[in-house]
Amino acid sequence: MRNSLDPAKLNAALENVHRAGMPGLFAEVRDGDQVWRGAAGVADVATGRPVTADMRHRVGSITKTFTAAAVLQQVESGRIGLDEPIGRYLPGLIPGPRGDAITVRMLINHTSGLAEYLPYAYPSLKAFPALAETGPQSLDDHRFTRFDPAGLIEMGVTAPAVGAPGGTPGVYSNTNYLLLVQLLEQVTGTTAERYITRNVIERAGLRDTELPAGPHVNGPHSQLYEAWFGMIDPPRDYSVYDMSWVGPSASLISTVTDLNRFFGMLLAGEIISPSSLAQMQRTVPVVSQEGKTIDYGLGLHPVEAPGQATFWGHGGTVWGGGALAMTRADGKRQMSVAVNLQRWNRLDSSGTPQPHPIDDALAALHRVAMYG
Repeated sequence: MRNSLDPAKLNAALENVHRAGMPGLFAEVRDGDQVWRGAAGVADVATGRPVTADMRHRVGSITKTFTAAAVLQQVESGRIGLDEPIGRYLPGLIPGPRGDAITVRMLINHTSGLAEYLPYAYPSLKAFPALAETGPQSLDDHRFTRFDPAGLIEMGVTAPAVGAPGGTPGVYSNTNYLLLVQLLEQVTGTTAERYITRNVIERAGLRDTELPAGPHVNGPHSQLYEAWFGMIDPPRDYSVYDMSWVGPSASLISTVTDLNRFFGMLLAGEIISPSSLAQMQRTVPVVSQEGKTIDYGLGLHPVEAPGQATFWGHGGTVWGGGALAMTRADGKRQMSVAVNLQRWNRLDSSGTPQPHPIDDALAALHRVAMYG
């Protein structure tokens, strides 16, 4: 099983992603006691300021693993039942039969059938997932909008359902995790941000990880460049952005080092119990926001390659930024990668994202980082 780190191969793979068109990226790979950190490219295309491996970064939906872990802690304490209907806890937010049919587990693994609220909150994205009919205008309109989570939830709940509660494949939806945030607040009597900070982030000893209160990333960080499938050319910087549009479902700021530490501790049973971790690793098929069907557990998903051990983790994107964190099931090999450009693929005449050299270069980096 042991794959020692090859710094030359890792540096070359990182550099290839930059050469393929990624302005900047940085990563940390661990194998047992060995640690490699690397960075390639720039954090600011205007000044040429370089990216560094210790930068703080918006990591998008990797936040969901933190939120899911917080909910499972409350399941362990008996305050939440994983297979209890959400209507028992939040009767006002999902009224009627759906509130009785959708369980807490269905929210965490995206099998609730609740629609994604984003196309309703961002009018120019209304046609999502028909990408050619979307536009980036709303991204600017809402840069400093302070969204009310209850309003976002209502958009998702009142939108046409995307499936029956518990049906598979599920459909990935941020509406599910905003409801989990409300559930956490209901049972803990504090804000979800405070609870997750105290019981997940601080418990894991993460020094550079936070759920932001304002639109800025504190400390050294990269600009975040959004291309929206070639409709923003040149790509625009969205590093300053009010993250209330996703809250504790995708607003986390972290570092590649902190992400590896968190997932290592999670898979070692140090954030939640081994039995809760086993629940997290029970997967169902879910259609991702990219339209691919993936196996998804409770805020965790596996990556498997023929003849290789399984890795567990999560990926995430925000406007302009993205990250992927994966840890081998035995906890020994870990990879976290952060990038500062999103939606780099242009669309063909049918509105389908076209292949881009970044795709292959990133996939090659992930392979080298995970499997050596």
